[in-house]
Amino acid sequence: MTVAPLQALADALRSSRGFAHKQDIGRVLGRLGLQTPGTTLPNGDDCAVLPEPAGDGHLLLAIEGLVADFVRAMPWFAGWSGVMVNLSDVAAMGGRPLAVVDALWSSDEAAGAEIVAGMQAAAERYGVPLVGGHTNLRAGEPNLAVAVLGRARRLISSFAARPGDRLLAAIDLRGRWMDPYPFWNAATDAPAERLRGDLALLPALAEDGLVDAGKDISMAGLPGTLLMLCECSCVGARLDLAALPQPPGADRLRWLSAFPSFGHLLAVRPTHACAVQAAFAARGIACADVGEVQGTSQVLLADGTEEALLWDLGRQPFITGGAR
Repeated sequence: MTVAPLQALADALRSSRGFAHKQDIGRVLGRLGLQTPGTTLPNGDDCAVLPEPAGDGHLLLAIEGLVADFVRAMPWFAGWSGVMVNLSDVAAMGGRPLAVVDALWSSDEAAGAEIVAGMQAAAERYGVPLVGGHTNLRAGEPNLAVAVLGRARRLISSFAARPGDRLLAAIDLRGRWMDPYPFWNAATDAPAERLRGDLALLPALAEDGLVDAGKDISMAGLPGTLLMLCECSCVGARLDLAALPQPPGADRLRWLSAFPSFGHLLAVRPTHACAVQAAFAARGIACADVGEVQGTSQVLLADGTEEALLWDLGRQPFITGGAR
């Protein structure tokens, strides 16, 4: 039997490395439970949310570990990415970063120095201090984990999408591929002022009451990020692939699996969509209306008149592992 091209694309996404890594989350959540004592939102968001001691906002705590083959092949860029992806997580929840810490394993000082240099470069360019961490220079292979503390006045949450919301994809297309990995790098050559201003846009939109639901686009690409957003918010969605911002000539599967250095998927009330798109456009960031949040359990891919089922969250959890 011949499989329709769009369904074949959905099948390829479901079998991708990024989707597999995200589904590992459910195996841990099944043991931890969805709610961690002391937090104000369930597990599954881009950051843990803690009450601000002063009572006028939220503290955000993000952490990312990088896969060993990436750290070994690109130590400087791995160091940079460890900082960058955490800053993106904090911004994705409407926060501003306060400080960075890391845990570094390397086989020797020279190899570790490249990783540290990448972290330092990102911390300086984004204007966030690297304040400490853990070091082991006698490890069998290089590994890296980075954590960032931030603060938010008003949250953007994975748990706040509503049926009828417009899906907006905001992606900085001024970049290049980091072969052979699925990373779209629009950051390392960008000026510090632009990097800092772009990250500050997300909390500004939250504080203005224009955005309260969304996620940053991560290792499962935009469709996987949409699945996580829908699962957390107990909704479905229809994603219009023809409307996605993308670089000229990009292979469709590769782009849908890409981890962009600046990429966010937002669920926005229809009355706010134009204002949000204009805010990103003013900073030279592509922002397109790519679909709609729906009151179902299904996430659909659409291309013209063709539709394909990517996932039915009512039948199979994606990151909660059935914990919900």
